[in-house]
Amino acid sequence: MTESKYDKYRIPLTVKDKAPGGFLMNEDLVPGCNVNIMYNWIRQHPKPNAIHMAMESHDYDEIIINIGADPEHPEYLGGEIEGYLGDEKHLITATTALFIPRNVPHGRLTWKKFEKPHMQMAIKLSGKV
Repeated sequence: MTESKYDKYRIPLTVKDKAPGGFLMNEDLVPGCNVNIMYNWIRQHPKPNAIHMAMESHDYDEIIINIGADPEHPEYLGGEIEGYLGDEKHLITATTALFIPRNVPHGRLTWKKFEKPHMQMAIKLSGKV
């Protein structure tokens, strides 16, 4: 395949990025990129279970996606995740995308149940890591 002037915008997943997760896109990988995409495979019940215990907020919008890994039942997440958006507690039990507006506190994720591996992704509408 011949080189393209657009090759610098394509970031292939490498073996070292596969376990347990990593960055798919950010301004460190592609200078000028204004989006940060991270992923993490949840392969077992997280230990310590309470990951992301601190509440956080950002000056940019964020999207958190929890994706089940069963192609025959894409809605099946394979776990139950409890977390906070603002001062409200939420329970995620299915493949879900969650939009978090800038400056809204979120966090305190705890896996209440784990049945099968699934993926969690964060898309931050800022290229900064």
